[in-house]
Amino acid sequence: MAYLVSHPDEVKVISSRFGKGAADIDRYLELDGYKAVQMALQMGSEAVINEVKASNLRGRGGAGFPTGMKWSFVPKESAKPKYVLCNGDESEPGTCKDRLIFEHDPHAVIEGAMIAAIAVNAHKAYIYIRGEYRYLLEIMQKSIADVYARGFAGKNIFGSGYDLDVYWHGGAGAYEVGEESALMESLEGKRGVPRIRPPFPAVVGLWGGPTVINNAETLASVPHIIMMGGQKYADIGTPKNGGTRLFCLSGHLEKPGVYELPMGYNLKKMIYEVGGGISNGRKLKAVVPGGSSTPVLTADEIDIAMDFDSVAKAGSMLGSGGVVVIDDATCIVKFALRTMQFYRHESCGWCIPCREGTDWLNKTLTRFHAGGGLAKDIDNIRYLAENMLGRTFCPLGDAAAMPTIGFVKKFREEFEAHLEGKPCPFEKHGAISQLPVMSH
Repeated sequence: MAYLVSHPDEVKVISSRFGKGAADIDRYLELDGYKAVQMALQMGSEAVINEVKASNLRGRGGAGFPTGMKWSFVPKESAKPKYVLCNGDESEPGTCKDRLIFEHDPHAVIEGAMIAAIAVNAHKAYIYIRGEYRYLLEIMQKSIADVYARGFAGKNIFGSGYDLDVYWHGGAGAYEVGEESALMESLEGKRGVPRIRPPFPAVVGLWGGPTVINNAETLASVPHIIMMGGQKYADIGTPKNGGTRLFCLSGHLEKPGVYELPMGYNLKKMIYEVGGGISNGRKLKAVVPGGSSTPVLTADEIDIAMDFDSVAKAGSMLGSGGVVVIDDATCIVKFALRTMQFYRHESCGWCIPCREGTDWLNKTLTRFHAGGGLAKDIDNIRYLAENMLGRTFCPLGDAAAMPTIGFVKKFREEFEAHLEGKPCPFEKHGAISQLPVMSH
């Protein structure tokens, strides 16, 4: 469940309209809605791209690629139509921030997609929403209908002479289609499996045309950047990591929730001050900093800035901003197993290393946690995971492998404690915590 909460350190940019009824188009207009897209029409595509580049906005879906640079890769001239695609297929365990944007400020996503379309001279934009978010699909359907009713979309938007259509599409419940090429396959009506690259979507994307694909939070940030100016937005964050982001704090915390904090906010402070510290008086054991696919950090590694570069330097990834806190009564082997169960279930089966690797890792971890583990299994688990890295069409294989490698590398002693038929030491002594609930 997503919790919308607040803390004095929050900087209200993307969440500035949350709780103010902005899903209603009249209220959105009262809160300066659709002014940014009109400014973008007057600025022109090159100026819009330069403003987004100046903002240091990086993709909020996980990869953290500079948004303005991504837009600039789209060829100026194309024989085929260009497209903008909003990735709202939020399925990463530990992540629930796009859900709040769609619920509280859906027009910001629409307006951001429209600005992206103007930037690359596209005339069609698609907003793809995770299939399980049924009530959000209804919100988006109404929002798009209201936009058309006002004449803001379709022919000659805002009297500019520019034509721009906006569509919604609901997924069928697959984690895999959060990967951009699988997303395009799904939108085209095919099975949601990844494409080999190159060619990249900016050149050959949706229906073979140049395509910009951005996460929902990324696009919802764009109208604010145009309104406040790229440099002012950049100044909120850290060098090369502009602005704010919605951090999803879940797990063993006193105050779990979604908080908008500046890029570069200290993780230790995030846990103990924003999140209220570890629940039930326990101690911190580990933190998953960016959703279930990111390598774990130990309690001694959390004094870091939460931006893409700093977390990468610490050996993990900022990912989608899903911060999962794990207390000292949690069995890491069981947590690793729960993580692998998800990736095994969600593997599309297209690539052998992912399809077979996740299955074997799941079987091995299941046996291991049940007390049937052998000493050689520990190295085999790591070996299996390492041989999945970089060997699949899409990053889902890596998403399953990287956390597994981290668990074995940093908590090997817990794996060793399960050997020789021994029961889980945490369950044996009755001290085990419920596995942290990863907001989803």
